[in-house]
Amino acid sequence: SWKWVLAPIILYVFERILRVWRARQKVVVTKVVMHPARVLELQMQKKGFRMEVGQYIFINCPAISLLEWHPFTLTSAPEEDFFSIHIRAAGDWTERLIDTFQQQKLEMPRIEVDGPFGTASEDVFQYEVAMLVGAGIGVTPFASILKSIWYKFQQSDQTLKTKKIYFYWLCRDTGAFAWFNDLLASLEQKMAESGKADFLTYRLFLTGWD
Repeated sequence: SWKWVLAPIILYVFERILRVWRARQKVVVTKVVMHPARVLELQMQKKGFRMEVGQYIFINCPAISLLEWHPFTLTSAPEEDFFSIHIRAAGDWTERLIDTFQQQKLEMPRIEVDGPFGTASEDVFQYEVAMLVGAGIGVTPFASILKSIWYKFQQSDQTLKTKKIYFYWLCRDTGAFAWFNDLLASLEQKMAESGKADFLTYRLFLTGWD
């Protein structure tokens, strides 16, 4: 019976070693943006990093905890030369991470990244009409999708079958809309300039008031 126990243990140890090796690869934080509603945007670069829309990564900040890892959905597009995440203050670890970056003016805190993992969103490009519905910070996968679709538009990508997108976002406070508003406004302007003003229809719903 010990053979049945040994095999999973070996696989687990191998996975842990692989994660440590991936995490030790250098990550460069190229840009830090503090958005309203305590949302931190980190733009990063890592050698050999490849992503698809809708994927997520695990990040660790040794300055806060050596062992604590947290998952975050990527908000950048595969066509960009960096990868980014948006982090909302929603607990002790995220609060401390945001405070750490706000306090560091000259030297960025070290960030370790494991991933990317999973993707359930890339099939959106295979349909002529797509409806995207997000709530709160859960809108982050759609930032990646909308950016990627726009890049495919610009490059006249023949694999893009999408002709119309309906995007709905529900949020409880007005401040949370601010960080995503720039992307929507930019997409709207560029699509209007290219004669595709009706490609994206979006509605934002405010469900609370502070």
